[in-house]
Amino acid sequence: MQIKIFTIPIPGGEQMNDEMNVFLRSKKVLQVESEFVSNSQGVFWCFCIKYLGDATPINRGKVDYRQVLDDESFKRFSRMREIRKQLAKDDGVPAYAIFTDEELAGLAKIEVLTPATIRSVKNIGEKKVEKYGAHFFTKKDHEKSE
Repeated sequence: MQIKIFTIPIPGGEQMNDEMNVFLRSKKVLQVESEFVSNSQGVFWCFCIKYLGDATPINRGKVDYRQVLDDESFKRFSRMREIRKQLAKDDGVPAYAIFTDEELAGLAKIEVLTPATIRSVKNIGEKKVEKYGAHFFTKKDHEKSE
């Protein structure tokens, strides 16, 4: 763990504020403590930032599933995202709590979805299969699995 201190004057600390924001976006931040300080030198915000020492910025890049999946799989993936969106709205949870994009891509590669084939996708467990699996079956899938 590393520590970095930012002291930002009020007023006139816009540049330091921008520098701190760049720093925060580039690190795995563990904790931020802030303190308002007033002394004979002026008025300041003081931030103590605790972060992991890895100098590599966090990769928050998105996968373009249109490039990763073949055409048929991408069509299934798109339909599944719409189903997931509605389920998330109905349950009042974020969409990724239903299935992540990576999990949906794994499902989209499977032509016939059954409880067993859904469970074969990495990170999908029994609870997700029980709660959400049937919403992703099509009539054709039920007929093929029988």
